[in-house]
Amino acid sequence: MARAPAVVPTIRGFKSYTGAEKAAILILAVGDVMGGKIFSLLHEEEIRDVSKAMVQLGPIPALVVEELCVEFVEDVGNATGLAGGSDITERLLLKTLPADRVAQIMDEIHGPAGRTMWDKLGNVDEGVLASYLKNEYPQTVAVVISKIRPEHAAKVLAALPETFSTEVVMRLLRMETVQKDVLDGVERTLRSEFMSNLARTAKRDPHEHMATIFNSLDRKMEARFLGALEKRDQEAADRIRALMFTFEDLGRIPAQGIQILLRSVQKDRIAMALKGATTEMKDLFFRNLSERAGKMLREEIEALGPVKVRDVDESRAELVRVAKDLAAQGKIEVKQASEDEVVY
Repeated sequence: MARAPAVVPTIRGFKSYTGAEKAAILILAVGDVMGGKIFSLLHEEEIRDVSKAMVQLGPIPALVVEELCVEFVEDVGNATGLAGGSDITERLLLKTLPADRVAQIMDEIHGPAGRTMWDKLGNVDEGVLASYLKNEYPQTVAVVISKIRPEHAAKVLAALPETFSTEVVMRLLRMETVQKDVLDGVERTLRSEFMSNLARTAKRDPHEHMATIFNSLDRKMEARFLGALEKRDQEAADRIRALMFTFEDLGRIPAQGIQILLRSVQKDRIAMALKGATTEMKDLFFRNLSERAGKMLREEIEALGPVKVRDVDESRAELVRVAKDLAAQGKIEVKQASEDEVVY
């Protein structure tokens, strides 16, 4: 009986190895400790590709390992630049610093631009800064106001509650030279509480970001994009739709908020936005106006005549943007939609 020929392993040339296979060989060559550190710097998809290649490698000729090491050294030596980024920076910092210190450093990096804390505060929206400061002692707020740019300080003061801002002004007038330890204490508090929270909230959910973009589209384009997205990823489309704030959502603003909104938008934009709106949406605005103002608004809407859908959409988008800005500043409230809410 003839004996089956022995299976001779195929000897592969160095050039036949893929990038993932070369990475796997290099990790095996440097050993468990260093190889583990390299793995920790890879993204999940890269780890999967390299691991799969490593499992399927089999025996590796010494010549291949040698050529790979030579190629690696040459590539590093000839490199003209390196690529950095937030993720790799954070991973490297975690190898030498405590997690809470790394979080603080990354929060400062992601926070508003500026060399000093006071520079950074100068780049924070006055409504956001005022919303934080209104819960502090007037003396503390006076110290902060004295350290930021006059034009920005004026906007922050204007955004504070009237009685409170008057008290801050009085403290500013009586303020003498601020002692260094007091100033350092205020700066530490701002850095650890306000700036850290601001940086964390600035890391937006991509679905929230897309919802904001979709809010700015006209109805036709919005329907087109959401329709296409539903075919590819129904869950993502549902999340974006749930996060979107539309013209109809203005109905979730209490009467006092609608009155503030009416004072914050030009009357001609309101008239254009209500053109063709439902009776419920028109009533929402009319009942928050005086009888005379309501009559004038009705006449202005009727006087518009036929208008382009694009103009109506733009006016409605402006009302939505203003409402969201006022809500972010704490000037109006937007009630959450209830699952028990009835739609007529």
